Amino acid sequence: MRSNSQQIIEQANRLIPGGVNSPARAFGAVGGTAIVMARGEGAMLLDVDGNRYIDYVLSWGPMILGHSHPAVVEALQKAVLDGTSFGTPTRNENRLAELLIDALPSVEMVRLVNSGTEATMSAIRLARGYTGRNRIIKFAGNYHGHVDSLLVAAGSAAATLSVPNSPGVTPGTAADTIVLPYNDPLAVAETFDQFGGELAAVIVEPVAGNMGCVIGTSGFLQTLRRETEKHGTVLIFDEVMSGFRVGYGGAQQRFGVMPDLTTLGKVIGGGLPVGAYGGKAEIMRHVLPVGKVFQAGTLSGNPLATAAGIATLEVLRETQPYAQLEQTTNRLAAGLLEAAKKHGIPANTACCGSMMTLFFNSQPVVDWNTAATCDTKRFARYFWAMANAGIYMPCSQFEALFLSIVHTDAMIEKTIAAAERFFAGDV
Repeated sequence: MRSNSQQIIEQANRLIPGGVNSPARAFGAVGGTAIVMARGEGAMLLDVDGNRYIDYVLSWGPMILGHSHPAVVEALQKAVLDGTSFGTPTRNENRLAELLIDALPSVEMVRLVNSGTEATMSAIRLARGYTGRNRIIKFAGNYHGHVDSLLVAAGSAAATLSVPNSPGVTPGTAADTIVLPYNDPLAVAETFDQFGGELAAVIVEPVAGNMGCVIGTSGFLQTLRRETEKHGTVLIFDEVMSGFRVGYGGAQQRFGVMPDLTTLGKVIGGGLPVGAYGGKAEIMRHVLPVGKVFQAGTLSGNPLATAAGIATLEVLRETQPYAQLEQTTNRLAAGLLEAAKKHGIPANTACCGSMMTLFFNSQPVVDWNTAATCDTKRFARYFWAMANAGIYMPCSQFEALFLSIVHTDAMIEKTIAAAERFFAGDV
């Protein structure tokens, strides 16, 4: 029973557009009423009706240590006693910046902001200010936050709701954005041949998470690096989702392709609102006050957010849990795929680090066009079957799921068993 969730969402619909403060929380892709959560502990969520769930959403990625990790809780308790916001420099801003610079091989300087959207917006503005050019390239199915110039053929909730081009984005804003297919090196090379001298930046998710988990191929990422270097274009890796998820040094370290700028979020806040963009010092020194590219934020580097971020990154740095995370993720992917195939359900999986998607699709998903052929009706049935079995999955076929260091073998086995029961009755 979820009567309390039903009541709360009915009230929310009278107060908040659609009853949610982010469309990714709505259940438009799976139907029914959104589940209202009350508490998180470790790898578990408890809803307002007392139902418990193994959590594979993890706040859409940040909770890599699980909910209410003792180190993060202790850091926040100490920080809040000193005050919640000063609007002045603090020591912890330096410490979080040091951790990011030490972890990410391409980052020499970094600026803290409040969200992944702010990070990508600022990186695009910086690339334009640095190069003196206007045009940018993005890729269909890559989601970079709700920035006007990037909300074109986007994934995430925009894809889920079948409105990839948002009303309110002006034709003039979108005109400088070129959208190319993901994992298509030839399209990249041809576009640079035509527009190379006009391109300020290419922004890409090296591991996409908002058309499901889709991994950039080596040839694709290396082509991006080669063409941007050749034409003086800034290469931006959006690692808001992949940063500290696919490895401590992000996708750039994992794949050995170094961008000029990197955008970050999710994990670096440990569950609080934080974003960052950073990269080559030569480029970053164009940001005000040392340069002329404007970017500001009253709450940027907030003491609570930096405390949670520092605690999270220090645990990851000291314990290096990535082999364990990858092993657990691969075990889940293999088990779900085997269960689907056993019952004749067309399916494919993709996983990288602690990100993963089970695609209800007979072909591997490599870009937005192949993702769009997934059986979303089957996914909706699967979502509710799993929720009713005490397993909370992303509420869209086009969202990656995430694992934490506190997901156990028993949880993985329970998840696979629940999926197999569903597949057995959904032929």
